[in-house]
Amino acid sequence: MNEELELYLSMADENMAQTIDFLEKTLSRIRAGKASVRLLDGIRVDYYGTQMSLDKVSNLSTPDPKTIAIQPWEKNMIKEIEKAIMASDVGITPVNNGEIIRLAVPPLTEERRRQLTKQVKHEGEEAKISIRNTRRDSIDAIKKLVKDGLSEDLGKDAEAEIQKTHDKFIKSIDEMVAIKEKEIMTV
Repeated sequence: MNEELELYLSMADENMAQTIDFLEKTLSRIRAGKASVRLLDGIRVDYYGTQMSLDKVSNLSTPDPKTIAIQPWEKNMIKEIEKAIMASDVGITPVNNGEIIRLAVPPLTEERRRQLTKQVKHEGEEAKISIRNTRRDSIDAIKKLVKDGLSEDLGKDAEAEIQKTHDKFIKSIDEMVAIKEKEIMTV
């Protein structure tokens, strides 16, 4: 098979895999009513003038299904961590006892569960659009190669390969969305 064609196929696969990774990260930040340290992934703390992620300056744990515990490695970081959590979109007020910051994850209301389910579906749809765009761009590139002298059979095989890859990733997105929806709706 043509080297350029192989490159397009591997780039399409890589782009689609990156979309799945992004969706995974996005879905992990959507609160499902139980405590998860992944809720804190986007929070950055000022650590001696440098912005650091929370897990780089403290120990994060979930001692029970409704609580996230944050134990800073340096006691003087407690105020900074508290400030960062308050400024974030986590929506949970931190409680600190001087050594450990606790976040009590409130149970979700039925209405909030429905909102989160809609958000999950929206994120899934955005990921599908990205996958479809990658497929379209790859097929356009392959058609250009055929126009420039690549055999039509190789072009058709490559298009079929792109379609198979597309279908695999779309199915993966559907499964991820279904799992997250079930997680959110489970009381």
